Amino acid sequence: MTTITSATAQLIDVAVETVRTDAKQRFVKQETIVVDLVASDGLTGTGYAYTIGTGGHSVLALLRHSLLPVLVGRDSRDIEALWRLAYDSTRATAVGAITSLALAAIDTALWDLRCLRAGLPLWRAAGGARREVPLYDTEHGWLQLSTEELVAGARAAQGRGWGGTKIKIGRPDIADDVERLRAVREAAGPAFAIMVDANQAFTGAEAVRRAAAFAPLDLFWFEEPLPADDVAGHERLAATTSIPVAVGESIYSIGQFAEYLRRGAASIVQPDVARIGGITPWLKVAHLAEACNVEVCPHFLMELHVSLVAAVPNGRFVEHIPQLRAITRDEMTIADGCAIAPGTPGLGIAWDRDAMEDRRVA
Repeated sequence: MTTITSATAQLIDVAVETVRTDAKQRFVKQETIVVDLVASDGLTGTGYAYTIGTGGHSVLALLRHSLLPVLVGRDSRDIEALWRLAYDSTRATAVGAITSLALAAIDTALWDLRCLRAGLPLWRAAGGARREVPLYDTEHGWLQLSTEELVAGARAAQGRGWGGTKIKIGRPDIADDVERLRAVREAAGPAFAIMVDANQAFTGAEAVRRAAAFAPLDLFWFEEPLPADDVAGHERLAATTSIPVAVGESIYSIGQFAEYLRRGAASIVQPDVARIGGITPWLKVAHLAEACNVEVCPHFLMELHVSLVAAVPNGRFVEHIPQLRAITRDEMTIADGCAIAPGTPGLGIAWDRDAMEDRRVA
């Protein structure tokens, strides 16, 4: 039998490993929402989602009061049915960030169970395209860093054989953004990918203006130039610049990704498994993008996304931002400039339960 006999959730606060700021916000802490699903065959699946400082208690409350109770007694193998059951049980709050985060914590736990039961690592159970995926660095590209620090970070990533670095933009003076990016390009040379991320900071007109100023720097992508719900603005921008437009970390439904792709408003999609509602919808977005000849470069959560990027043929990059080291017993394996998807059955995350308990807040 594979019936879910117990479904529990907890909230764990994990301090950021370094100061992280962008044009709109600061990463205060990682509120980590963890779900454990115990099945009647003796297996326990563990899943999780996160926030960057607020809303974690709301996600936890939704799980405990509305979503987890409907899972008990159900067959844990029926992942599609259980995702839809949980979604339908809280339609009044969907589509939305809180609901998607809660669904993701459940769905990743169900996938952990599926992989454990099959004796397969996630990257293979979800598709098995290849095990090694290229890395790019974000941890040394935050907005508060000096130009000299950005250059040093890019050179370090390049020295490790990584494929690129992401620089946060959105300084009030466009010349500051250009100067910082030009310094990194000159230091790294033409073969190194430089991504930029505005974190939804610009108006449509300003995004067009900045893209024109950035054009000589041969950027790999222009990420979240506009608010995520401004599909028309991204469509207009994409039509005016040769820089690929990247979106996805702030999109919470498959349908919104479909609209971006249908209108040619994104050249790269960046679904976040926690924000899209779990592995089940993440894979649907990735396959939708594949059908549109678009690559997938997910946002954050490198410890989980390494397996998903490895699972699909159009996965291009994993974003390097370590954040789970305080509550896990090992780290993502990196070799020859690539992240290596874990080979152990399940999600491949070795949780440190003692460290989690020490940081538990609810």
